[in-house]
Amino acid sequence: MLEDSKAFSGFAVDDLERAKQFYGEVLGLDVRENTAGLELHLGGGTAVFVYPKPNHTPATFTVLNFPVSDVESTVDELTKRGVRFQHYDQPELKTDAKGIARDLGPTIAWFTDPAGNILSVLDGAPM
Repeated sequence: MLEDSKAFSGFAVDDLERAKQFYGEVLGLDVRENTAGLELHLGGGTAVFVYPKPNHTPATFTVLNFPVSDVESTVDELTKRGVRFQHYDQPELKTDAKGIARDLGPTIAWFTDPAGNILSVLDGAPM
């Protein structure tokens, strides 16, 4: 029934202008406005809808993952652009000084957007 639908994902933010600046200028994504919010146009033709929600509460899970060829250099570049990476020191989850987890599977680093939504950069090809 839905196997041919061009499905897309979406998530909320509390400030659409801050989100537009962050996703477009800081992360360098193709961001387009529409009447209901923002469209993030990602590699491979994927689109994600970002919509305003005044009483927004950030998700407690990763809403968007960016596979990259080199996590460390991507973390370095995003750090220069003002992105702050999450740091964990838990028995099951440890990150290094840059915020990179290296022994959980793929190398991965988490960060948040201005609305507190969790994003990641990780080694490898998309699933």
